[in-house]
Amino acid sequence: MNPHEKEAGLNRASVARQPTRAMARRPPGPRGNLLKGNLSQFQRDPLGCMTRWARQYGDVVAIRFVNVRGCILNHPDLVESVLARNYTQFKKGRALQMTRRIFGNGLLTSEGDFWLRQRRLVQPAFHKGRIDAYGKVMVDFTTQMLNEWRDGQTLDLHEAMMHLTLRIVAKTLFDTEVAEEANEVAEAVQIFMEKFVGLRSLIRRLIPESFPTPSNVRYARSVRNLDQIIYRIIRRRRESGVDAGDLLSLLLDAQDDEGRRMTDVQLRDEVLTLYLAGHETTAVTLTWMLYLLSSHPEVEAKLMNELKSVLRGHTPEVQDLRQLVYTDRIVKESMRLYPPAYVVGREALKDFKIGGYEIAAGTQVLMSQWVIQRDPRFFPDPGGFNPDRWTEEFTRQLPKYAYFPFGGGPRQCVGNSFAMMEAVLVLATIAQRFHVTFPPGRVLEPNPTFTLRPKTCPRVELRKR
Repeated sequence: MNPHEKEAGLNRASVARQPTRAMARRPPGPRGNLLKGNLSQFQRDPLGCMTRWARQYGDVVAIRFVNVRGCILNHPDLVESVLARNYTQFKKGRALQMTRRIFGNGLLTSEGDFWLRQRRLVQPAFHKGRIDAYGKVMVDFTTQMLNEWRDGQTLDLHEAMMHLTLRIVAKTLFDTEVAEEANEVAEAVQIFMEKFVGLRSLIRRLIPESFPTPSNVRYARSVRNLDQIIYRIIRRRRESGVDAGDLLSLLLDAQDDEGRRMTDVQLRDEVLTLYLAGHETTAVTLTWMLYLLSSHPEVEAKLMNELKSVLRGHTPEVQDLRQLVYTDRIVKESMRLYPPAYVVGREALKDFKIGGYEIAAGTQVLMSQWVIQRDPRFFPDPGGFNPDRWTEEFTRQLPKYAYFPFGGGPRQCVGNSFAMMEAVLVLATIAQRFHVTFPPGRVLEPNPTFTLRPKTCPRVELRKR
């Protein structure tokens, strides 16, 4: 059990309760350094800090990063208030605002009427009938990967999952395998992670991007390379006029109420957002799932029984999804314990009241999936891996925002159905043919970067079924 899982084992009595007195001006919170506030503590161990602070101070916790005021909300009702009921009173948090150089003004970062217009243009591309057509691509590419695996072989699992999901998103988004650009994309993603996360990320962000530090030079080059790839694909598709049946074709044809289509810049921003976010988050989910299965043989045994009963030897298909109930529960439970997006941020546009406290305009509001999805008030044995918990009865009584791996409200991840389908189909395809074994006693530590990647992923051993 890693330190964060120990933190998750809070009993009900240890969770601070909200005060019942009159409205307080400021929530309680940890004392910090005079200059840095709570920044150093948070950067060293964000998951541990958020968990400890929830236990010590309750459902609304005040924090400070240098001169930036923040608060952490630790109850589903409060999360719902910010993400759903009062979402117009907030904008995306500062961390995401700093990623505009790579994501532009896409769905992840845009605001207001522009975001609403883009959301309406992009949403039809993820209609259920449309994404069902991509199920075969997901299974076919996974099968191609497995055909290269050998009994007794060792490999870097996270790297393999990143390569697989990159191929899938490239095919479904662009109708191309982008093999020749795969290394450039992988390099750009890694440079992006280095710039925006980790102990040195604050210093990197404080230095203007125009200043030619080695980090800034590498980052600018990687973004230029990505731009060239994306604009080249858009230009070729416009010139051909072909509907390739992919997401790009739908985005090119999409029109708003006034008959306007997206410009190349808007297409670039949306495509790059879907491209990078789509493959990164699913690869992280698959890595954690296979890790959890390798250390829980009883869960893997139940999974194999379902696959044998439902699939009867054939590879998974979209029409099998309804019957792959236990497989779906494994995905849900994995994303509860190791959510790829482990914290959601918003910035208050004006003063507001929440949980018995007054919060000032400009406050950075954090809501952590890691903390709430491991809260014993909502999940018995919160640190345990138990897919069986996801019964219909349990799901009905669970507060809506006690489980929100894809965010929530109007700005919920547009590709959530795509991601869930991919995770179930890929997991079923891999598990049907191979057992993945991690080194005995090796515990994967989460590394809260832009997503919740494993800190280090050892080489795993493959065993053919």
